[in-house]
Amino acid sequence: MSIYRERVLDGASAVDLVVALYDGMVRFLSAAILAVDRGDVEARRAAVRRVLDIVIHLQARLRVDVGGRPAQALSEFYAALFAQILQGSQAASRQKFEQAMDCVKNVREAWRQVARDPEVFQALSGNPVPARVESATGDGVAVTSWTA
Repeated sequence: MSIYRERVLDGASAVDLVVALYDGMVRFLSAAILAVDRGDVEARRAAVRRVLDIVIHLQARLRVDVGGRPAQALSEFYAALFAQILQGSQAASRQKFEQAMDCVKNVREAWRQVARDPEVFQALSGNPVPARVESATGDGVAVTSWTA
């Protein structure tokens, strides 16, 4: 990671860090699509591994006990997204990766709205926006989207 990017993330809010992770998912899903188009199995697997690492990271840090219904919806979204990406990888399916990316972009936009207006987060969860978070170092399952 570049020093510039590290400095930007050092001052980022928790929501800004989540948006950055969603940007990473879009970037790696795009790489997976390009790998499918080229027939590059290794590149596809590497891109899928990276996006799944992000999904696992986000899922592991959810606090359903604190976040209530929105956190539960995100948990279900991450589980469905994980399954969709695995299916896309197994089938080398550009379409499944594109569907997953569309859903990720939709939810990313919801997080961007939260970043612009922390009161949206408070209204959704009943909790104040956290100032910092830890450093972010299926069969027939459809990915659903969640919006703020």
